[in-house]
Amino acid sequence: MPRAHSAGPGEFKGADAVSRNTALTGPDLVAAFEAQGELLDMSGQTEKAMSLYEAGRKLKWKLRPGAPDRTFVLRRAGRSTAEIASYTSVLQNVKQRVHPFIARGNAFLAEGQPDAALADYEAALKVKPGLSDVVALKAEAFLMSGRFEEAAATFDKACADQPRNAEFLSGRAIARLALGRLHDADADWRLQFDLLPKERASARACVMLRLADYEKALPELDRALEKEPCDPYWQLYRVTALRRLGRPSVPGGTSSFDAWPGPLIGLHVGTSSAEQILTQADNRQRKGEAHFQLGVLALAADPAKARGHFNEVVDGVPPSMIEYAAARHELVRLGS
Repeated sequence: MPRAHSAGPGEFKGADAVSRNTALTGPDLVAAFEAQGELLDMSGQTEKAMSLYEAGRKLKWKLRPGAPDRTFVLRRAGRSTAEIASYTSVLQNVKQRVHPFIARGNAFLAEGQPDAALADYEAALKVKPGLSDVVALKAEAFLMSGRFEEAAATFDKACADQPRNAEFLSGRAIARLALGRLHDADADWRLQFDLLPKERASARACVMLRLADYEKALPELDRALEKEPCDPYWQLYRVTALRRLGRPSVPGGTSSFDAWPGPLIGLHVGTSSAEQILTQADNRQRKGEAHFQLGVLALAADPAKARGHFNEVVDGVPPSMIEYAAARHELVRLGS
């Protein structure tokens, strides 16, 4: 959405520098493309702006969607720019209704803009205090911002109102894990697993994968693959679980290992090398996934090497990723 000021030369220069910064990956680079596109749009350079919007769109589709055990807001796919614009228009005329603030906050959160989401959730709570669902969304915004103490405390409030809400427990577990409270996080995940219905096999699998409980994850992954036989992540995680359980781990249902995360499956069958997958891992989430799989492969023969890979995961990815939690549990088992 164009902003209500004209862009000066310094702003274009800054945006260009950001978009050319090769250290930016994933959501940060998407945001850089979109920010520069906005500036070009405001200056009348529509064609160049559209090319940057398109580049951002393509890059965004490469990012991994939220795991199915997480809040519904983060499981959404696609861009929310039009939705944000629509609710912004509504809020210009109606400021005393809760729904537009929540809906726009959700769109901001799905877009990876936690500060904007937080402002909307707080506005909604001013209109109608005490909505536990909105309190939990506010906690998710704190979590995405890396404000883990505030996230954990806010999730505590939401869970006090709804102690058996599986999505609240999921967010609080991640905040607790980020604060080093592994035992408390595990308690939340185990309760979440018990609360999730059997038909949500993929969500149940993700919870057990976070706990690195491969024995319980495996049957859930089998059921998830029955519903989505071509999903490459369920295939990858099933191979991972089988390897950690010391069972034959030949993948099924994958005809090509070319598209990510196919190369990670290729590691397990010998068609990909460590050097190849680390080169192909073009954002920090994928680098974390790569190091996690390399750690799994190294465990039997070289625990010290495995420890190094798991530490790379913990140091490099957000605590919301499955691999972060699984790596933390693997490190505990290694005595780290």
